Amino acid sequence: MQPAIVIFGAAVRPGGRPSRALLRRVAAAVAFGRAHPRALYVPTGGLGRHPPAEADVMAGLLRDAGVEPARILAERTGTDTLSSVRAVRRLLRDHGHAGPVFAATSAYHLPRCVLLLRLAGLPAHGCPPPPWPAATRFRTRWYWRLRELPALPWDAALVLWLRASRRL
Repeated sequence: MQPAIVIFGAAVRPGGRPSRALLRRVAAAVAFGRAHPRALYVPTGGLGRHPPAEADVMAGLLRDAGVEPARILAERTGTDTLSSVRAVRRLLRDHGHAGPVFAATSAYHLPRCVLLLRLAGLPAHGCPPPPWPAATRFRTRWYWRLRELPALPWDAALVLWLRASRRL
């Protein structure tokens, strides 16, 4: 079965430059993908503060890393983790994908991504996260980690509600 590697978005800087987190998430996905030569890459993320869309920046990085364009399926509508999961679910379903799904993101973000993908009905696992911290500043790293504490149960409850109301 062909796996799908879903790369969750991160900031794009002025001039379309990828943030450090975005670069590292793509690098982790490419490293993981080497063991899965038929993998489909699904970069996610819409337009943030600076153009282009996060998914388009990641697609360019994937091509630069040698990934064939036919193996890249960009999802450009997600504006946060939950909307990206919902959009990826629709996108993979519409393309007839039935294989395993691997989430590629920063270590602090990985548990939420895998849980939401599973609650959305996808057979999800985590890719090994980037070996470097997502931010160089101690305060920023802890802010991101602590932000996940309320985000994980909140998003999980929303996915369960969406499933129960047949909106997922």
